[in-house]
Amino acid sequence: MRVNWIAMYRLGLAVFTVILFMFIGSISGTVPIGLAAQQDNHQIEEKAPPLNMTVILERIYLDGEISQEVIHETCWSMENFWAKYDQWQLTDIDESTFVFRKQVDDISPLLKANGFFGVTENGILTIFNGRPGQSRIIQSFFQIDIKKLESKKQEELIQGIPIKSKDHYVEVLETFKPYSVKIE
Repeated sequence: MRVNWIAMYRLGLAVFTVILFMFIGSISGTVPIGLAAQQDNHQIEEKAPPLNMTVILERIYLDGEISQEVIHETCWSMENFWAKYDQWQLTDIDESTFVFRKQVDDISPLLKANGFFGVTENGILTIFNGRPGQSRIIQSFFQIDIKKLESKKQEELIQGIPIKSKDHYVEVLETFKPYSVKIE
C-alpha cells in the first residue's frame, strides 16, 4: 500500500491548526481578546457625554457665490459625525466648530431667484441682482463690442436676461463670448 505523504502532511497541519485555535480560545476565556477590547472601547464611548458642536457648511457655486449654513449638532459618536460629512472637505477646526466646504456644480439660489445678465455703461457683460441699471452687480465677465450685436440681442441685454438654470447661464456666456473685445 502506497501512502500519499503530501496529503497526510496537509491533513495533519489542518488538524493541528484547529486544535491550536481551540486551545487559544479556551485560555483567553469565552470572548476573543480583540473582541473584548472593542467591547471595552464601546462601553467607554457610551459613557462619554455627547459633544455639542457647531458645523458650518460652505457651498461654493459656479457663479462664485458662497453660501453658509450653520448647524448646531449634538454628537454622540465621532465615527458617525465624520461619516455624515464624508462628501465635504474640512477646511477649519476651532475648539468645537468645524467648517466644511463643497463645490456645487450649479448656479447659486440667488441667481436663480433674481439674477439677470446685462451690460454696464462700459459694455461689460455683467450679472445683476435684479434688472440691469439700478441693481447691484454680482459678477462681471468681459467687455462686449455692442455695435456688432444685432439689435434684438442689444435690447435683451439692456432689459436684462433672467438666469433660471445652470444650462441657461452657460448658454448666455457662450452666446456673447464671440463678441468680446480683445484687449491688446
